[in-house]
Amino acid sequence: MPTVSQFLGIQIRMFFNEDIHQGRPHFHAVYADAAAVFDASDSSRLAGELPLRAERLVRRWAKAHRRELLENWERARSGLDLQPIEPLK
Repeated sequence: MPTVSQFLGIQIRMFFNEDIHQGRPHFHAVYADAAAVFDASDSSRLAGELPLRAERLVRRWAKAHRRELLENWERARSGLDLQPIEPLK
């Protein structure tokens, strides 16, 4: 699963070819031993759990980079390499 961004110990990973969340644009956030899946369109949490502070940072980052997340989703579906996305500032 390609990592598209990293910030403050959080890795943002994305791929589309999986059995769960079929067809729904989403990304995975990993922080230490915790992981969660978020909808790329509205930043809602679909599965998993992160510490509250990490989840707030992920949602803030996702809202600022929604367009890039959705573009990467389309790239992944087309079999193209994903583009890096700027970390949270």
